Amino acid sequence: MIRRVAILLVLLALAALPAGAQPAKVRLGVLKLTSSAVLFLGVEKGYFKEFGVEPELVYFQAAQPIAVALASGDIEVGATGLTAGLYNIVAGGVKLWIVADKGREWPDHNLTALLVRKDLHDAGARTLRDLKGRTIGITQLGSTFHYNIGRFLEKEGMAPGDVELVPLQSLGAVADALAARRVDAVATVEPFVSRLETAGTGVTIVRTGDTFPWQIATVFYSDRFARDRARAVAFMKGYVKASRHYFDAVIAKKDGPAYEEVVAITARYTGARPELIRRGFPYQDRDGRLMPGDVGRQTAWWHRQKLLKAPVAEKDVVDESFLRAALRELR
Repeated sequence: MIRRVAILLVLLALAALPAGAQPAKVRLGVLKLTSSAVLFLGVEKGYFKEFGVEPELVYFQAAQPIAVALASGDIEVGATGLTAGLYNIVAGGVKLWIVADKGREWPDHNLTALLVRKDLHDAGARTLRDLKGRTIGITQLGSTFHYNIGRFLEKEGMAPGDVELVPLQSLGAVADALAARRVDAVATVEPFVSRLETAGTGVTIVRTGDTFPWQIATVFYSDRFARDRARAVAFMKGYVKASRHYFDAVIAKKDGPAYEEVVAITARYTGARPELIRRGFPYQDRDGRLMPGDVGRQTAWWHRQKLLKAPVAEKDVVDESFLRAALRELR
């Protein structure tokens, strides 16, 4: 009897949808990167569907266009790096909400890196100071890579003008430019970092997570999606379940069948080889919590660089209430 009751309770808990109903589609903007592993895992394992939502993955080539698509209503949820463009959209009066962790730069869990051309490295360019006066390829001005280089320069006591940033619009173009020797160095992300290293095209000279930890990527909601609170919390419940699976398999354990399953899923969605995927999984909080105060530090930095047109307070762009509600319901 007890066993039958337990089975019934489990079935009721999983019955997120009325009989015959279809999960609500949610247009989700992502990049084909290792840092999107949690989302790929959530889709593949049915964690979002379990709570009545089904992400429709919309792929982009860089982070900034995701923020623009979110503001225009072309997508409802974005999952990518934090950029000056996102903050400027908020400064301009459009409401977008940062709601959960999607990846941090963290010691021993480096997501992005600065790579120098191998021929220059062989000739003695081994530090950022050796790149003074040289070109560094990034996706876009105002991108996470721009922020990385700016912070690297500050750490070395250098000025922004000591290097020339070359915006190349997409991660693929950044990699191609280094291979073709059109730039001297690049700031890029996994799996591109490992691809360039493995190909002998570039040599990493700075790993971001080991240099300064920061909240590089998040999940964010359009204001319209956020106001549909039931769907917004349902999406977050699926996301937290995927995040916990990812953390336990990849961050805590780092090997075994569960780890290899995440590797295989990520490789399939990104098109990168499994051996490259294994080299670059980012750190993420198990429950999807954000680094306290880091968004405010970022907006202040962009404003000091005059790339953010007006100050943006953290409370005006961060809303963790959806995450808190999801965590209460999942415990």
